[in-house]
Amino acid sequence: MSPGAGTALLAAAAAVALLTNRLWAVVLLTAVLLIVCLRAPASRRWPYLIGALTSGLGVLLISPFLWSSGAGTLLWEGPTIPVVGTIDISTDEIQQAAVNGFRLAAVGLAFAAYALLLDHDRLVGSARFARRSALAVALATRLVPTLERDAIGLRETVRGRGVEISGARGYAKLLSPLVAGSLERASCLAEAMEARGFGQPGATRQPRPRWTRIDRVVVLAAAVVVGGAVLWR
Repeated sequence: MSPGAGTALLAAAAAVALLTNRLWAVVLLTAVLLIVCLRAPASRRWPYLIGALTSGLGVLLISPFLWSSGAGTLLWEGPTIPVVGTIDISTDEIQQAAVNGFRLAAVGLAFAAYALLLDHDRLVGSARFARRSALAVALATRLVPTLERDAIGLRETVRGRGVEISGARGYAKLLSPLVAGSLERASCLAEAMEARGFGQPGATRQPRPRWTRIDRVVVLAAAVVVGGAVLWR
């Protein structure tokens, strides 16, 4: 499967997660995307998985207390807070919180699969339109693993000098050098692209890889799945 077809399929999965209101559908989609993300190396996948799953779990746990539907069976009724109103939990609120939590987790896992498993160089090379936008997205996607490697290197450097980094306050000290390193890397990248004639007329391009029958079937299936999610929400 080409990176373009894989991107279309992951985008369709994220769109379905946002469109559907059926709990079983978002749970199944989240499980499938989680299995796909587990194919990535363990050393790279854990930040993405923790971010996607904890954000979905946070919505699942907090949302029932902050949203009142007025429907379903009332399970618990708490105090009344000014502006917020009465804090209560009902079956309808729990179901809606589960849908939103799994929906957010599925979108996060779709992005994780895109960042971890796709070849972004081939994706930019296969773009037939909006090449600059595709390049910008690919460069932005690479930012997360690059920052992760920089943070690990900084932590080892500081540890070698006898300073142990631990806790949120300790890791917050790495923020300033990480931002400075990112700005310097962006400047070097811009100079390299300018030196190689990016955006200039007459510039050569890498031959685009041909799409196979499987790629066309995947893109068609992605469109059908999104259309089905729109019709049977």
